Amino acid sequence: MFISLWEFFYGHFFRFWMKWLLRQMTGKCELQRIFDTYAGAQRTHRIENSLTYSKNKVLQKATLVIESEVDRCVEDIMKEKNINPEKDASFKICMKACLLQISGYKQLYLDVESVRKRPYDSDNLQHEKLLLKLWNLLMPTKKLKARISKQWADIGFQGDDPKTDFRGMGILGLINLVYFSENYTSEAHQILSRSNHPKLGYSYAIVGINLTEMAYSLLKSDALKFHLYNFVPGVPTMEHFHQFYCYLVYEFDKFWFEEKPESIMYFNVYREKFHEKIKRLLLDYNVSLTLKI
Repeated sequence: MFISLWEFFYGHFFRFWMKWLLRQMTGKCELQRIFDTYAGAQRTHRIENSLTYSKNKVLQKATLVIESEVDRCVEDIMKEKNINPEKDASFKICMKACLLQISGYKQLYLDVESVRKRPYDSDNLQHEKLLLKLWNLLMPTKKLKARISKQWADIGFQGDDPKTDFRGMGILGLINLVYFSENYTSEAHQILSRSNHPKLGYSYAIVGINLTEMAYSLLKSDALKFHLYNFVPGVPTMEHFHQFYCYLVYEFDKFWFEEKPESIMYFNVYREKFHEKIKRLLLDYNVSLTLKI
């Protein structure tokens, strides 16, 4: 209750007067002071909060602007805050960069969600080609004897037809598996081989799809903001989401073998432990989780 009261008074009274006092002392608005003081994800995050909690409708709407409207939005903000571009030449550049990151993150989630909602369709030739591409990338010396085959278990699918394993994450799960296998082929072969360990083995494809869900949930909960704000100077794209997925796949395999679980029956326990580890890393303003090989 105390926290709720503090948030109420801070949002409605204290914050307003503190901002007014600092403006009188520095001659600069809160947005300008943030640009003068912070950099990287911390800068973008503070700008986003300042705009979100502003009583000014123009500033509030700035967090919802689309990429094509960013330039006009920056001009509107400068007009509202009486910022002279000749006296503060860097403001326009900095604000545009922040708005591109803020709007880009929102659009990235929509893009990822759109792909996730698209189910795997065995009647879709492109989907089928992508699935066979996965097999060829992971098993280049072994021919797939039939589309419906027990061979799929060799790369970690549960049944004779992989399409049933994509139900949770849709075609996004397959796209991620192919992306990692295509862009980090030697690492994918190494991890696939390790996943066949007699004691510490796990289902490569199933775990990969599970990690797609982890990456998606972190994006959806805004936990990826600091990482993407640091990693991408402009608009984050699907490519950056796939890169983060690759980081998860590589790091999870290392984590799994370092932890040495008693059996695969404890997968959910260790999966959650790994999830918590990643979430802790993502709380750091300076975080940038990139795959380093």
